[in-house]
Amino acid sequence: MATFLQTGSGVRPLHLSPQARPVTVPQAFRAAARLIAANGHYQGDYCPDAFDRRLKSHHSTRPLSIVAAIRCVTSPHGDNPHRISALSEAAVKVLASRLEVDGEPAWNDEPHHLEGHVAHWGDVEGRTTEAAVAVLEAAADANEVSV
Repeated sequence: MATFLQTGSGVRPLHLSPQARPVTVPQAFRAAARLIAANGHYQGDYCPDAFDRRLKSHHSTRPLSIVAAIRCVTSPHGDNPHRISALSEAAVKVLASRLEVDGEPAWNDEPHHLEGHVAHWGDVEGRTTEAAVAVLEAAADANEVSV
């Protein structure tokens, strides 16, 4: 007997697979890394046309900032860079504690400031998709070891 996932005709993107739905911080980092690797890293905002004024494509198919990617993979439908969850806030907090911007660590423990710190790291001129993916993968590895 086959399950719906085995017989369904549609192919789901990897980050939307039920098996890929993150429930831990390291899983959120790895899922966000896959999303950025697939679509690119975006600087300056969550993603191109973040409020859908021109684009109608799913956010998860556009280049994303690190914060947007984390929020997308932790949102119920895998596509909302604006939705804050306990898991996305925990992941951003862990990541902010690992990153230095201009030689400085995160200076405040407020969620909004932590998000800004991670976003500022991603917005440094010349920051590449590869660097964003690498920092997410390294954070996932480190977090798995410390848990």
